[in-house]
Amino acid sequence: MTRLLAVAALASAMATADAQLAFERIHITDRPFEAASAFDVDHDGNIDIVSGEYWYAGPDFVTEHKIGDVMRADEYYDDFSDYPMDVNGDGWLDTVTGGFWGNTLRWRENSKGDGEWPEHVVATVGAIERNCFYDIDSDGFQEVFPVTKPVRIFRLKRDANGKGMGEFGEFDIAEEGGGGHGIGFGDINGDGDPDIVFASGWFEAPEDPYGPGWVWHPEFDLNWCASVPILVHDVNEDGLADIIVGQAHDYGLHWWEQGAADGKRTWTKHVIDEGRSQYHDLQLADIDKDGAVELITGKRYRAHNDNDPGAHDPVGVYYFDIDKGAFTRHTVDYGPAGRASGVGIYFWLEDVDGNGWLDIVAPGKEGLYLFRNLGPVK
Repeated sequence: MTRLLAVAALASAMATADAQLAFERIHITDRPFEAASAFDVDHDGNIDIVSGEYWYAGPDFVTEHKIGDVMRADEYYDDFSDYPMDVNGDGWLDTVTGGFWGNTLRWRENSKGDGEWPEHVVATVGAIERNCFYDIDSDGFQEVFPVTKPVRIFRLKRDANGKGMGEFGEFDIAEEGGGGHGIGFGDINGDGDPDIVFASGWFEAPEDPYGPGWVWHPEFDLNWCASVPILVHDVNEDGLADIIVGQAHDYGLHWWEQGAADGKRTWTKHVIDEGRSQYHDLQLADIDKDGAVELITGKRYRAHNDNDPGAHDPVGVYYFDIDKGAFTRHTVDYGPAGRASGVGIYFWLEDVDGNGWLDIVAPGKEGLYLFRNLGPVK
């Protein structure tokens, strides 16, 4: 395992002199799984990393443990999320996954640190672009949204104490509208209920998110290859929810400003970055501890193998100051695949070393990397 210190450098002509972060780049493995998460797998008090067929024991992530085989299709593996969730309520975190070729939503049962993990099929749902997780009913627990059509919600069944019971309820909310590439969540119209955003419009939530009454609003076109997820965030701090979206299989990263004219919602497109391709996964988090969230993202390496624009451009990991729409890019890592990393299809933010700063777990076809956040450059 190689360790290199990658000090974040500003890569924008609009850069300011604000404090930047230093990151230690840790190459964990060359295994090409494109999803990862981080949690205490074996209850030893250390954060571990799960990616594809293996989990890597913290705090050094040198020892790998086999979880189980993942179906391979060409250069892909049918594992497009590794979300930690105690599905069966035994106090040990399992993972929820699924992929494009297996057509199934699945969960893997934590073997309590010893042996391979049994896999359980939740439902056959078709090709899953990626699973997303969001608390759509505001009960403190995340629901599962496989990015498929029709639009479905899977809610873990829980007992009176909130413990998982090993089964999911399935709710189909729409046959028409939505689906395809890209999904996001947030209160678009300011009524207090979380809505669901897709590349070609958004679903307005009813009072009961599991019932009928979702209303489709085809108000914009974010492009067929919108990122997964699409982010809902008040970028310019005007009280209206805006949209942040990457082009997962093309060049471009944009935000769409919500406005109003003649009593109707309007959407105005703004450029964040058009010089980099395959912004597939995006997250919002306060990675520099300045009290405001940043946009964390990067390139998914060879997302459609060699069939996307910019497939062999240098990969990179970035965070952007948002500053009311005046985005400034900070570079965590950048360079050719194999010497640098992107963020795959499902990356993870976690304080893995307990130093109080969010780290970046970055999987991909170029291998699995950890970027330890060391705080501001001295």
